[in-house]
Amino acid sequence: MATVAQWVSGTRPRTLPNSIAPVLVGAGAAHHIDGFNLTWSLLALAVAVALQVGVNYANDYSDGIRGTDANRVGPFRLVGSGAANPKSVRTAAFAALGVASVTGLVLIVLSGRYWMVAFGAVCVAAAWFYTGGRKPYGYSGFGELAVFLFFGPAAVLGTLYVQTGEITGIGIGGAIAMGAFSTGVMIANSLRDIPTDIQAGKRTLATTLGDKDSRRLYVALIAIPFLITPVLGLRVPLALIGLLALPLAILGARHVVMGRKGHDLIPVLRDTGLAMLVWGIAVPAALFLA
Repeated sequence: MATVAQWVSGTRPRTLPNSIAPVLVGAGAAHHIDGFNLTWSLLALAVAVALQVGVNYANDYSDGIRGTDANRVGPFRLVGSGAANPKSVRTAAFAALGVASVTGLVLIVLSGRYWMVAFGAVCVAAAWFYTGGRKPYGYSGFGELAVFLFFGPAAVLGTLYVQTGEITGIGIGGAIAMGAFSTGVMIANSLRDIPTDIQAGKRTLATTLGDKDSRRLYVALIAIPFLITPVLGLRVPLALIGLLALPLAILGARHVVMGRKGHDLIPVLRDTGLAMLVWGIAVPAALFLA
């Protein structure tokens, strides 16, 4: 029987900034055009976090039963370690995705944007079929693209649109920044797992590009938010405080540039996630203050 601490670890808490920060950015963009609604923003945040927990448990289950996690380094795995019954982990994944679905339906009913039911269904399906099903797209090299789309445009612009019915330039800039951060985290994770993913037959963008080009792509992705920040600053000068996240991003990039591998890449996930969270708090704060 897995302990409570192991179940919490199975949610992979270090990935939660990937779901929290985009909603904050979307809420800030909504406030900038006087469309912010606290209740709806909190509901959107609950949806995002529940989806994140759901996909993490789903990945733990699917990768575990396929044997992909057998020799992996990195976060604790419930199924791969043998600490939890695979069916229990699958149930936990379905429960989290169910919470996301119900909360999302409440948000849709309150906002009256009923077409977003289809949008929500796509998000839930994407969470499961990333590593689940007979032909998971995460095993076919499309995982990074999905991460960019769902943790960038979908999360940021979805939060903005459900409250305002509009898509703004600031929202688009924030969506690209969040997508780049999240994909950077994904690339760092895949870079660490290149040897074991090749052994397990899992094709990721990192296994396709190889070690050197994956490192270059990571650096390019992490640079994007800090190129967008001055552009946002032209509209909202206070948004330049997003540059406070730069030292954290540099800490993560340093390990990648220095050629670290395996366990030594784990701090990259932490530092990149924290940089994303700092940027995702600082820029919305600027939008609220402006």
